[in-house]
Amino acid sequence: MPLQYRAEFDAVVTFRNGGGLQAQGFRVDVPHADVTEPEIASLFVTACRLLMVDRVELSGVRIFAEPHLGTPGGPSEPRTRFVELSHVIGAGTITYPGLPAPEITPHLTREASRGVYAEGTEFAIDRISMVGNTGTYLDSPFHRYADGTDLAGLPLERLAGLPAVVVRAVGGARGVGVDALEHLTVAGHAVLLHTGGDAHWGTPAYAEDAPFLTEAGARWLVDHGAALVGIDAVNIDDASPAGGGARPAHTLLLAAGIPVVEHLTGLADLPPTGARFTAAPPRVSGFGTFPVRAYATVPELEPHDHRTSGGWQPTAG
Repeated sequence: MPLQYRAEFDAVVTFRNGGGLQAQGFRVDVPHADVTEPEIASLFVTACRLLMVDRVELSGVRIFAEPHLGTPGGPSEPRTRFVELSHVIGAGTITYPGLPAPEITPHLTREASRGVYAEGTEFAIDRISMVGNTGTYLDSPFHRYADGTDLAGLPLERLAGLPAVVVRAVGGARGVGVDALEHLTVAGHAVLLHTGGDAHWGTPAYAEDAPFLTEAGARWLVDHGAALVGIDAVNIDDASPAGGGARPAHTLLLAAGIPVVEHLTGLADLPPTGARFTAAPPRVSGFGTFPVRAYATVPELEPHDHRTSGGWQPTAG
């Protein structure tokens, strides 16, 4: 009989609008045996349909396996929601001011292909000319350092299925600093900076006073073992005249082998923790930056999942 994994734990929840909640011996299904505490916390919040959650503290966490309860038709598969995090690239799309837009032209038209293939068979083969910094793209260490790892050398462990932690920084200071990061668990995680900068994508305002990661914030992420860092703005660094052309976040992160993904979108649709992030470019040797199809998967429970159990009680705020 197939096995399913479950987590049992105690939890203390505090809410942004005051008050709190305590749970003892709560159990919830988890997708795999190596699930992290932030993922468990996200599943707990989803299971209880909690809103305005500020912090979830877990204790006494125990992961165990048991025979899958299944359904009359056989074992049920965990539900997964996909979240698109990439901008669409089209002919003429401006990504970064001063860099050329992509040119998309036909190499072989459908009409011309009819003379190559059997009757009734036709294909289109198209050509795209662009810089690597187009659309939503990933920077490898080679982008900053001549002896850094290029796109072909990046390990998949740094690009696919990473546990994600989302840093909410919408409406705050332009520079995302240590104060926005220090309460998070980032080791081995994709750290995604949700600044709201993507609201201006495709307009001149996108590059004006754009949000960025501070030098101190980048150093903190390196010191605490982040696996990847992404942002939904024009640059991970301050690209305005006030930045003076310095790129400390790129310099620190890429020196540590931490890929950077810029021009993300849709981060508002992700939970603070519990999602898995993927942004894998093609394996191009001697190349530092290339567009990616960035996306996340979010585990979801049935609205009234009988496999979620435990008790809770409110606490005064």
